[in-house]
Amino acid sequence: MKLPSFFRTIQAKLIIIYVLLILIAMQLIGVYFVSAMKTSLTSNFTKELQERAELLSVLAAQNLGVTGDSAEESLENLRVLVNNLFNINGAEIQVLDASGKVLTTSKPSHADYVGTKNTQTVVNRALQGIRDNEEYIIDEDNIRKKVVAKPVVNDGKIVGAIYIAASMNELYDTMERINNIFISGILLALGLTAVLGVILAHTITSPIKELTRRATAVAEGEFHQKMPVLGNDEIGQLSKAFNYMTSRLRDALAQNEEEKEKLASILTNMSDGVIATDDTGTVILMNRRASEMLRINGELDRGTDIISLLHLTPEEREILKQGTMHSTILENETPEGDTFLIRVTFTPIHRREIGIVGTIAVLQDVTEQEQLEASRREFVANVSHELRTPLTTIKSYTEALEDGAMEDPELGPKFASVIQNQTERMIRLVTDLLHLSRLDSKEAQLRKQPVSVMEMLEEVTDRFSFQMQEKGIKPTFFVGNGVGSAWVDRDQIDQVLDNLISNAMKYTPEGGTIAIEARLTDDGALAISVQDDGIGIPKKDLDRIFERFYRVDKARSRNMGGTGLGLSIAREIVKAHGGTISLQSDLGKGTKVTFMLPRHEQGGDGQ
Repeated sequence: MKLPSFFRTIQAKLIIIYVLLILIAMQLIGVYFVSAMKTSLTSNFTKELQERAELLSVLAAQNLGVTGDSAEESLENLRVLVNNLFNINGAEIQVLDASGKVLTTSKPSHADYVGTKNTQTVVNRALQGIRDNEEYIIDEDNIRKKVVAKPVVNDGKIVGAIYIAASMNELYDTMERINNIFISGILLALGLTAVLGVILAHTITSPIKELTRRATAVAEGEFHQKMPVLGNDEIGQLSKAFNYMTSRLRDALAQNEEEKEKLASILTNMSDGVIATDDTGTVILMNRRASEMLRINGELDRGTDIISLLHLTPEEREILKQGTMHSTILENETPEGDTFLIRVTFTPIHRREIGIVGTIAVLQDVTEQEQLEASRREFVANVSHELRTPLTTIKSYTEALEDGAMEDPELGPKFASVIQNQTERMIRLVTDLLHLSRLDSKEAQLRKQPVSVMEMLEEVTDRFSFQMQEKGIKPTFFVGNGVGSAWVDRDQIDQVLDNLISNAMKYTPEGGTIAIEARLTDDGALAISVQDDGIGIPKKDLDRIFERFYRVDKARSRNMGGTGLGLSIAREIVKAHGGTISLQSDLGKGTKVTFMLPRHEQGGDGQ
């Protein structure tokens, strides 16, 4: 069941909440007040009874326990005391002897109780000497009463008891009058609260209604709307926020137009081509870069289809119609006849509850990426070839040994030597590949430390001195002033020097020279060069000399035991040190390889 529209408004909710809060607060206060009042009145009533019973017990002590002729006189005194001095409205006072027998009572209607025994618990407790005895009872007339009993003591002996049963009707009548007054106050307070709630709700909801009306106008495009700010409270702050929002909306619309211009500029000048189509595949937008890639001059014909524009295959057309994201590679040619590759990525544009409303095609020139991929494939092929050649040799020689060549005193050791050489060649190749892999993945951690450059060059020269003497090659080395030491990984730089000197020895004829030089550059870097006067390298091969497995003379290099990875490893080690390596060569005159390293650890001082 739906509530009336008024009760669904904020105004009604505020009034109801306000009234309920006051009602709950008054109820809580009322419960506490009435409970405290009842406790106070009951306590005072009981205290008064206790005091009267105590006083009466003191006065009655002189007239109880008397025997002989004065017994009658003492009993009369008790009657007077009970009926006149301590008469309480609506209360019955009984004086009991030590056995609990009623000697006198203040209530004439209970005169027949005289001479009978009062067996109530409070009386028994009083006759036992217990002074704090009280009880709450409801008599046969359904009257709530408070019962108090006190022992009567004379000369240290309990000679009787005082019993008082007082009606509590007056106390409860007083409580009822207080409750009536309190209920009247609650009703009056609720009435005033309802009136104030209506005024308060109107004060709050009136600006909200006005704000709603103006917000509707803003939603329809009237951005000049402004709310009057009547204070600094929450409503005033809301009005300020509304005015700020409308001004920001005006700015946002202006900025939106500006962003459209920027987007158009970005689409025009971005490095990737962009083509947008509608739901039928008709091109509705194409930036300048896409036109350049597709060699389109001028404007497209109206209604040009993207399928015919990109020359898509039937399979690609079907995928495009299905509205799934996919990529394809297109081949195109430059005016010079060079082929370049374009990757086209199709992304469908979805709109909720409508479906596909168009397609965005992003064109990227991936010629360089494909060339890199081709280089990777070439690298894998080279590795396979380099491993296949020694493996084939080992297999054939092993089969020859199995066929009986092992028994031949000349062929057996020769074939075994070939197998050993080919095995060592494969081990060198795998070791170099693993080293390159660690360098590429940054797993080869550099252990840099200060190293004397003079000592390092002397030791590398000593390592190759025997081979140089065999070929009659004369080594020279020179260390410039101020070189001192450098902060490098000694083992890694030793490998670079070993590779460079080993290459120089391979291609330097007998009687040639190899010069090793270390000097400081103008910017303080360490430059180490290895120069030979060997056969040199043709200019057409210089650009590719540091590529992996690249050899100028493949047959000769392979026969000399080279893997084609030495210079690649040297370049990666130098790069890991933060340096550079370069090569200069003249065919028939020799080659010079120079690598430069920073002398000091970053943030530290060198020696």
